[in-house]
Amino acid sequence: MNHQDFAQIWVNAWNSHDLENILSHYSEDIEITTPMIALATGGKESSLQGKEAIREYWKKALDKFPDLHFDLIRSTAGVDSVALFYKSIMDKHAVEVMFFDEEGKINRMYAHYD
Repeated sequence: MNHQDFAQIWVNAWNSHDLENILSHYSEDIEITTPMIALATGGKESSLQGKEAIREYWKKALDKFPDLHFDLIRSTAGVDSVALFYKSIMDKHAVEVMFFDEEGKINRMYAHYD
């Protein structure tokens, strides 16, 4: 799959608010690093590991932002990775860099916000 197709599928999954559809893109041992974790939890942690921990975090986020909508601006391809630039919640711009395992699932993700 090319990065542009993946980017649109990923954005559509998030815009559907279907948590299982969103999670279908990620490996069981996924690790995410994003400043939103600390904001959401009020803690100092900025990373989560494992699909179950991320499921709980994203469920809370989807509940907190029922009107969540992402607008894809651009995607770029790397080696076993993509970077997505999109308009996110709270009118923020985001860049997410996602790395894929051998099965084509995201196993690492780093998010950046303006």
